[in-house]
Amino acid sequence: MKLAWLDKVPEIPTGITFGLPWGKGEITEDQLLKGFKLNHHPIQSWPTAYWPDGTVKWTAHSGIVSVDDQDLELSLSKDQYQTQSDLYFEEDEEHLKIDNGLMSVTFNKTGTILIKEITNQQSEIVAKHGRLISTIQRIEKIEQATIRKDSQQETTITSVLLERIGSFQATVKISGYMGENRLLPFNFRVKIYKESPVLSIVSTQFYNGDPEKDFVSSLGFELETSFKGEAYNRQARLASGQKIYNEAAQNLATRRYRSSSLYKKQLNGQIIQKNAETEAIISESAGNAIWNDYTFYQNTASSGVYRKRTHRDSAWLTVPTIEQSDGLLYAGGVTGGVAIGLRNLAEKFPSQLSISNLNEDVSKATIWFWSAEHEPMDLRHYDHQTHVDAAYEGFPEMRATPVGISNTDEAMIMLFDHIPEDKELIEYAAQLNQPPLLVASSDYYFGTKATGEWSPVSKASKEDQFIEEQLQFLLDYYIQEIEQRSWKGYWNFGDIMHSYDKDRHQWFYDTGGYAWQNTELVPNLWLWYSFFRTGSADTFRMVEAMSRHNSEVDRYHFGEYAGLGSRHNVSHWGCGCKEARISMACLYKYFYYLTGDERMKDLLEETNHADKTLETLDPMREFYEKPEKEDITHARLGPDWAAFTSNWMSKWERDKDVTALKSIQTGLEGIKASPHRLLSGPTFEYDTTSKELIYIGTPKEGAYHMEIAFGAPQVWIELAGLLEDDQFQDMLAEFGKVYAMEDQQMIEQMDSEIRPQKFAWPMFSAGLVAYAANRLKDSELMKIAEHYLFDEEISGIQLPIQIEMVDTWKALKEIPWMTTNVAAQWSLNVLMYLKYRR
Repeated sequence: MKLAWLDKVPEIPTGITFGLPWGKGEITEDQLLKGFKLNHHPIQSWPTAYWPDGTVKWTAHSGIVSVDDQDLELSLSKDQYQTQSDLYFEEDEEHLKIDNGLMSVTFNKTGTILIKEITNQQSEIVAKHGRLISTIQRIEKIEQATIRKDSQQETTITSVLLERIGSFQATVKISGYMGENRLLPFNFRVKIYKESPVLSIVSTQFYNGDPEKDFVSSLGFELETSFKGEAYNRQARLASGQKIYNEAAQNLATRRYRSSSLYKKQLNGQIIQKNAETEAIISESAGNAIWNDYTFYQNTASSGVYRKRTHRDSAWLTVPTIEQSDGLLYAGGVTGGVAIGLRNLAEKFPSQLSISNLNEDVSKATIWFWSAEHEPMDLRHYDHQTHVDAAYEGFPEMRATPVGISNTDEAMIMLFDHIPEDKELIEYAAQLNQPPLLVASSDYYFGTKATGEWSPVSKASKEDQFIEEQLQFLLDYYIQEIEQRSWKGYWNFGDIMHSYDKDRHQWFYDTGGYAWQNTELVPNLWLWYSFFRTGSADTFRMVEAMSRHNSEVDRYHFGEYAGLGSRHNVSHWGCGCKEARISMACLYKYFYYLTGDERMKDLLEETNHADKTLETLDPMREFYEKPEKEDITHARLGPDWAAFTSNWMSKWERDKDVTALKSIQTGLEGIKASPHRLLSGPTFEYDTTSKELIYIGTPKEGAYHMEIAFGAPQVWIELAGLLEDDQFQDMLAEFGKVYAMEDQQMIEQMDSEIRPQKFAWPMFSAGLVAYAANRLKDSELMKIAEHYLFDEEISGIQLPIQIEMVDTWKALKEIPWMTTNVAAQWSLNVLMYLKYRR
């Protein structure tokens, strides 16, 4: 199978991890045991999902790719079995040590220091004492005064796990917490590749404080190291604008030797030898200031400041004109040094990279996920009351809490035993921000039938070409809106806005249920399917960031709402509606399958029992009293049960989990036994223990568009195919057929309790109507699906889509009628329509 790079071709040997789907029956576990080869080089491989027949559905792979490997091809090994591990590890009660052939990394299992030391192959310590650091600002009100106290939070390690060890890659997961009362729990992962100088870090920080009192004022990771050489041979080099800005700790430029070839060599990062030829310049330069600390602080999405100082008790000096960084800062001496990198440095401001004590025996390199120079995190809600009627905030209950949410940062530490050239640092900065990823062709993804409900790009007719242009237009629009509207910041990056305010020429960033999208109407699926069909790197990077954000910030990982997420609101965690749909596995599983990311696997595992939360938080509590029987609550077929089936389907395919499969089958039995199957709801009683759906009649509350607007068609069609369940497929076709009926026809053919007015937003049903047309061989139904999608009064999409230029408080590009709900649902339904029409 031929593979390609998602972005640019790496220019240095690179450790990579990537994932691929396989058609049913194509790869068995026995074949997988023999392993794969990439361009005839063995790579490390493992299964990440299975088909119902036990064959492998998705695989993940790790290896080292040479710069010579341009045309990449993956093939099964025929007779060479993988060695268990080419990476050496040893473990005792106190430590875990990984040796990758270039360096050894020793992790502590207890205490406050995560990384005890890193040694080179000569057993010399090149770095040590890697630890998480954080400061909490606690606010106390005493009489009329507000007291603010800053305190360093001590780290406690609770567990260290060797998650993966193989021929080319090892992953270590460290869990613990910082602060009293486990204020800031964390997961800290380090990925190490064979003979690579890079430690890849995925650091997840949870919040378990009181948002009214506990303000995180700094959060980062620091590592001690040491450099060799005189001050004029110690350097700080910042990646900025795909270039390197270099300064030595002590300049070889004086009033007599203002410019010299020696000074130019120094600025080029070259080591200066002291000899008869250079002695005069070096001696006079000894009187120059020695700069000891360097730091780049990203204070907004568009600007930062690069500064240096001579001593801790001296003023900072700003380096002029350096206002951006690619997220990488190097410091070193005559034998090499260390580079630290933070992905999305600007997008996830306020962030910072610092080198301190550059000219002392022990130096520190610090990656600040939240800069100590910025104002503390304020995780309070934006108001003291809800705004349900005016602002569509869902429930009147005030459940705006950040307790249980998290944020994940990706970082790199690079250790050099030589003086890196600029181009080497530039390449590492590029790989930091766009981690190299191997991908397959769109035709291959489609052919495996493992990537959901979409159709390949086709421009066979003028009509097809027009549709493809409109789909691409919407994608491009949202990608540029991220930049134009600066949807960025530590707690915001990755999300997009819900509805546009054409009068203010703003999105409704300050209006209740219309601000952040928080996965509403599943734009994630729209983007995943768009990536599979186009291979667009821009689309992948957008949905990658969205997956990181939605899965961490918009949902709860522990506490009262564990497994649920927060509906769209001004605050990401602000809405009183806590829903299973925000965390449903289908929104995130492709991120895991394509990248092998272990953190995302954790997040998928978290959803396995999300339905249990309904025992204390009935999603229909506004309309129904709690049933008398214990463990009985209510669930809507969509979005609640659809989310549960997505979670269980993912668990079933990842682990062959028969309990998850049984949960799906039990619910299906209840639906099939009800009078009108999927049309018998939208609400059922639900037993959180047995997983039974219990028919309670066709209620007055709820509408059928809610059943299908949150990814249910995409989940259920995929699930019905996996189960090979003809009745389930008939039920889906029936739903689409009924949605397309005229009011009188519906009244005549269906139960009188099913009212036509409950079938709102017909555009949301267009994909299922097309599915029904395909399954029932009904051309009239296909015409109705087409009508729903391309009549702008029904679809809400004005075709052709056009951007307007406005010169208001700023020159802006806008689509004044835009809502993300409509954009996402129209695009998803068009993709289904194209699939079933062809």
